[in-house]
Amino acid sequence: MSCKVALISGASRGIGAATAKTLFEAGWAVSLGMRQLALPEWADGAPDRVHQFAYDATDQAVAQEWSQAVTDRFGRIDALIASAGIMIPKTPIEISDAEMTEMLEINVQAPRRLAAACWDALAASGEGRIIMLASLSGKRVKSAQAGSYSMSKFAVVGLAHALRQAGFDQGIRCTAVCPGFVATDMAMSITDRAPEVMTQPEDLARVIQTLIDLPNEASVAEFAVNCQLEERF
Repeated sequence: MSCKVALISGASRGIGAATAKTLFEAGWAVSLGMRQLALPEWADGAPDRVHQFAYDATDQAVAQEWSQAVTDRFGRIDALIASAGIMIPKTPIEISDAEMTEMLEINVQAPRRLAAACWDALAASGEGRIIMLASLSGKRVKSAQAGSYSMSKFAVVGLAHALRQAGFDQGIRCTAVCPGFVATDMAMSITDRAPEVMTQPEDLARVIQTLIDLPNEASVAEFAVNCQLEERF
């Protein structure tokens, strides 16, 4: 396939869904990692550029299976957008071992496995791109209840920088995207802010498109975006 190909986890809704639509409309082929497979309406015009994969972030074998399925279908992988994630709003004292393990598994280990599974294909492109959906909660701990989630997102930011170091000489560029409140189901479950005053998933998708379109010589290591005046520290 001549067009570029992106794998997008968490593509059923929110940031992942908006990014998939934005890239598709820009001419990319997209592979949608979804819990429940459902072809989006926007894909009707060119279904040959859309691939769906039943993605369970807790399944340790699924990353390699997904990567293989995409290379079998399209012959290449140019970008990985690791958008899937969960939040358990508990302090590090309240959270159980099982809950912390689940959050680290989904938020950190799963995207690491996806990067490893896509690595050779990303390197082969010469301009492989990885977007790790981190959070401003990966830059500071805003509240006690967000503390455990922040621990996982600090790890995501570290993962992004580690991948950037590992792949730089192969043309792989990795960016940690760190938004504040985004109008998604996750954010709306933990704040009383109105959705219209939050960052919109579609705007974050445009940011991601810009980041992965930049040349190797203009790479961005971290990108912070917020709906309010920064309170980073």
